[in-house]
Amino acid sequence: MTARIAELAAGYDQSGAFPAESLRIAHEAGLLTATIGEQYGGRGARVEESARILHRIGRGDPSVALIAAMTLNTHARQAVQPHWPEELYARVVKESFERPVLVNHARVEPELGSPARGGLPSTLARRTPDGWSLSGTKRFVTGAEGLDWFLVWATTDEREPRVGTFLVPGGSPGIEITGRWDQLGLRASGSHDVTFRDVEIPYEHVIGIGPYGASAEQDNRAGAALHLPLAALYLGVARAAQSFFHTFAHERVPANLGHPVARTERFRRTAGEIEVLLAAAEQLVFDGAARVDAADSTYTPEQALGARVLADRNGVRSVELAVRLLGNPGLARGNPLERHFRDIQCAPVHAPQEDISLLAIGTKALNL
Repeated sequence: MTARIAELAAGYDQSGAFPAESLRIAHEAGLLTATIGEQYGGRGARVEESARILHRIGRGDPSVALIAAMTLNTHARQAVQPHWPEELYARVVKESFERPVLVNHARVEPELGSPARGGLPSTLARRTPDGWSLSGTKRFVTGAEGLDWFLVWATTDEREPRVGTFLVPGGSPGIEITGRWDQLGLRASGSHDVTFRDVEIPYEHVIGIGPYGASAEQDNRAGAALHLPLAALYLGVARAAQSFFHTFAHERVPANLGHPVARTERFRRTAGEIEVLLAAAEQLVFDGAARVDAADSTYTPEQALGARVLADRNGVRSVELAVRLLGNPGLARGNPLERHFRDIQCAPVHAPQEDISLLAIGTKALNL
């Protein structure tokens, strides 16, 4: 599965097309439905298994892994604390076992930026005789072109406004991609800007609705179930880069040496540093995920945030080391290492970003 997705990755990276075939492969392997709860007929994969799944897919194509991560996290949250309308979620599960059904949140806005830094949405949910009508623009909606469900964070137009997540079917009239994703890395993730223009949904298609206030803002300390698998995803990218680095080192035989550069002290030392960086990060991430699964009360949200900070740093650093040592060949277009170098730059971008994470960790360390 990983090998086939890896074969397709370069083409999707070049075209920026939605990676439908790779997602179909992941679905046939049972990976897109792995976290559906046992109470719904699923396998009930938890945080550590999610991290290992995304680590493996990330080695093949991190764009595919990121799209999968959002769906896996949605099912994982539902398994732990059911919050979807019961009949609607049952329908989603039934369809998910039959075909790839993709779900993702739409939270970031042009004016608001990331909710991780505070603030509330300007996207408006207006009451209608039959339900809700949503209008607003969201940014960086990963997998937008292929989503079956948008989970849109919006404010109601009620006299006392509330904030909630509105469940919008992907094929609804009034949904338009208004800004194309054209970034350095994860080019096939389809993280487009999406505008909702008077999109109508039933009244009951809303979750987590509550008062307009600080309690509705994103909790950056929570979310280990997503932070650790995301960290694992990008460590998968770094492992793919390491694999290419090793192959190059064994196959490159300069005329002046007469043997592979892998034998040189310089390459062996760098290979050792890369392995130490990645092995340490993986231990932090997978051990932390196992402790979350075990409900270890001594494992704190700050430790999960710290594991992700260090994993992102180590992943980025390890790929930089490989590129630096290879020189021009490492940055040649069409070379997998060049693509891995671009993709790994996206690791620290996900919310909460490093400065927000360190602020939370430092506040806890200082007992403030």
